[in-house]
Amino acid sequence: MDYRTSDTLVGPRTEDTLPASAAAAVKIVIVGGFGVGKTTMVGAVSEIRPLTTEETMTQAGVGVDDIAGVERKTETTVAMDFGRISLNERLVLYLFGTPGQERFWFLWNGLFEGALGAVVLVDTRRLEVSFDVLGRLEERGVPFVVAINAFPGAPVHPVGELRAALDLPDAVPIVDCDARDRASSRDTLLTLVSYLQHLTTVTPETP
Repeated sequence: MDYRTSDTLVGPRTEDTLPASAAAAVKIVIVGGFGVGKTTMVGAVSEIRPLTTEETMTQAGVGVDDIAGVERKTETTVAMDFGRISLNERLVLYLFGTPGQERFWFLWNGLFEGALGAVVLVDTRRLEVSFDVLGRLEERGVPFVVAINAFPGAPVHPVGELRAALDLPDAVPIVDCDARDRASSRDTLLTLVSYLQHLTTVTPETP
């Protein structure tokens, strides 16, 4: 079907076109509990207009969704967020943000298909919402880095304490991140890419 405006065929915006120099595309998933900043991060870092599936929260979620600590949140992702960022002229990352509420986690199966790694966003005011998320990634064997999102008034803990509280292996990177800031979010993605590259070059120890 042609969509025309003043006899002009409407297509993708120029800024949304994949760079001709792109040689490799990598799928990355951004995960975390409800209200930790996944949609914000995708929107901040994406070089194209992000696709979001946010819907207004209604009474249907009362008693079902745990909104402790994020009572002012009025919208929620019900399927996914999608964005794209070129880390350099040849490497492009496709970003998929997952829904945070547990009742939508069945959608994770499709979102993780073909993903090379994940960024786990963490809110130190509500560390407990990250436990099940981390457990699911470990069960799937998906490599990930942990990004501590900067929320006003959030407690600051030494990395060692955070690693112990989240029960993370020493090898998993933990970084500070401001999901609202493009440069900070980009640095987090670069950390993940570097970690994935490291994993591909590590030689398994001989028994």
